[in-house]
Amino acid sequence: MTRSIAGVVIPAHNEERGIARCLEVLLAGTSAGELDVVVVANACDDATADVARAAGVRVVETAIAGKVHAMTLGDKECSAFPRLYLDADVDLDAESLRAMVSALADSGALACSPVPELDLEGAGRVAKGFHRAMGALLADRRGLSGTGAYLLAEIGHSRVFPMPEIINDDGYVQRSFSPAEKRIVPQARAVVRPARTVSALVRRRARVRLGNRELDALGLRADQPPLGLGRLRALVRAGEVTTPDAACFLAVLVVEKVLARWRSLRGEAGTWSADRTTR
Repeated sequence: MTRSIAGVVIPAHNEERGIARCLEVLLAGTSAGELDVVVVANACDDATADVARAAGVRVVETAIAGKVHAMTLGDKECSAFPRLYLDADVDLDAESLRAMVSALADSGALACSPVPELDLEGAGRVAKGFHRAMGALLADRRGLSGTGAYLLAEIGHSRVFPMPEIINDDGYVQRSFSPAEKRIVPQARAVVRPARTVSALVRRRARVRLGNRELDALGLRADQPPLGLGRLRALVRAGEVTTPDAACFLAVLVVEKVLARWRSLRGEAGTWSADRTTR
């Protein structure tokens, strides 16, 4: 039997459509046993588990909802390293994963991620404007978060697992490594489908904000300063961000702060949820 070049853990909550596409893209062109793939269907009331089994991968089912819990269960079932953690609504092909595996081996890094490519089809005007502005702001400071996929070497894995019950797993991974220990792999691409409506976008951004506060409280500080409005103004002046897109970004920023504050006051900061607009 072929020795797996990587393990893949995919947490999936009601992802019968997304998981079919995700696995089709990931497994295309692979040989039998090349990837050790485990899908964890958590609290699903659709055909996620059946669709994943039909694709020929192992499936773990649990009645408990939550991404970190699902990742932990998948971790126990998966045996190969390095190990990829992949969102079920993200498309990453085998060629990109092979490039990531090679990048870890060649550089000695402990973690790496692909370059995200945003699929904004079906997104509303405000959501598109926000994502374009955010993409420009993050262009020179991409990390392991925001790509829906990160690959951990075995030593890197031992640093972040067992993972605490948090709402921002990729942020946790991002902050667990120094800049010298992680890589962005230019040859690897992941198609990411961000929130498509204003309400979904605001909820997701508020969740990220609360998740970052949670990481701060755990003593995991970001290795880069927060994004500043000065940078946004500079991008607008340089013509890299349009004024309407900047306005969309600022509007979402204001509302997400209010929502994050409201959730915090109501004791809902750690509430797990999933965005259905990308499915």
